[in-house]
Amino acid sequence: MHPYFNHIQLGYLGFVPFLLCIASTLMLGSSEALVEVFSFYSMGILAFMAGTLWRAGEQPKSHAMLAVATVIPFPLLPLLTPTLVLCYLAACFWIVLWTEKAMPKWQETHKDYKQMRFILTSVVFVSHLFMISQAIELTR
Repeated sequence: MHPYFNHIQLGYLGFVPFLLCIASTLMLGSSEALVEVFSFYSMGILAFMAGTLWRAGEQPKSHAMLAVATVIPFPLLPLLTPTLVLCYLAACFWIVLWTEKAMPKWQETHKDYKQMRFILTSVVFVSHLFMISQAIELTR
């Protein structure tokens, strides 16, 4: 068992609430509450992911700031429509992955963890696209 085994398990388990929101939407129909729950959970996971990249004292201040730049606008998100919030969050998951890949520590990271990060980012992005379609449907 490699040192990233627990990280990989937790990564996949962290996707379960996204799936539950999507499954609920498919079974119960679109609802503002499900879009909000999905968005809030997404914000929490994104903040966690960005926070793990902070690594205070291990990198230049500019890299540390870049790592958490995606969460700085969070207080302004309630001013946006649910569709725009979901678009922002979907893009931020890719930004966090690209930021992580740009850090020197990425080169030392186990290949299974790298693969898991790409797979989860892709699936989370597609999940956001689905919920964007639900948010648009609710505005009709």
